Amino acid sequence: MKNEPTKSSGIPVIIIILVLVGVVVGAWFLYNGSKGAGNKTVSPTPGTSQTKPPATVNPNAPQGATPPNVLGEPAAPLTLEEFADFQCSACASAHPVMKEVRSIYTNKQIRVIFRNYPLPMHDKSYDAAVAAEAAGLQGKFWPMQGQLFSNQQTWSTAPNYRELWNGYAEKIGLDMAKFQSDVAGIAAKSRVDQDIARAKGMGVGSTPTIYLNGQSIPYTEVNVPAMRRIIDAELQKTAGQQQSAPANVGK
Repeated sequence: MKNEPTKSSGIPVIIIILVLVGVVVGAWFLYNGSKGAGNKTVSPTPGTSQTKPPATVNPNAPQGATPPNVLGEPAAPLTLEEFADFQCSACASAHPVMKEVRSIYTNKQIRVIFRNYPLPMHDKSYDAAVAAEAAGLQGKFWPMQGQLFSNQQTWSTAPNYRELWNGYAEKIGLDMAKFQSDVAGIAAKSRVDQDIARAKGMGVGSTPTIYLNGQSIPYTEVNVPAMRRIIDAELQKTAGQQQSAPANVGK
């Protein structure tokens, strides 16, 4: 009597193979997923505070519009230089902060320079900068700056934004014929272009970007308490340097 080989079921083998295939496929997806996550970078949105500005002012950058739009005395020990876009919401938020900071310190302590840096992503920002510079040709840049920032949400979405700007110009007492002529002329545009050239020469990539005595202030610090702390520390530093200067004379 022949001994017939015992037939074994192939089902467990199939199950083992399927499990192994599942493990291999799962490991492949896990590897690629982690690889993709490791290589992924979050690109900063142009024109926002996510783009880190250069830490210091490039001394070889173009000077920008001359004379600049400035408040404060030339001999003031501190200089705040702001690069801003009139259609940038972060710049509009920074505007009252800068205004309050200016009111805290005297013209002998700090001078504030505003630089136009309209970004291509904002369709009306360049023209708004030109309008502000046209007002500046009548000695009223700062009042026009205030109008543009405080009413940003209105004009930035309005099809008749130029009419609104004319209204702001009338409100601050501009000669309207001259204002409209300057808006269309070369002088105001040239000043904007010179500020843009300075911003690009310094590597500024976002707005607002603010420097204190050539050192950048992080956007997270653009609030009144933080800026007061930074400015007060710099004032103490410059005062100490001035007090120690005479002691070194003749040595």
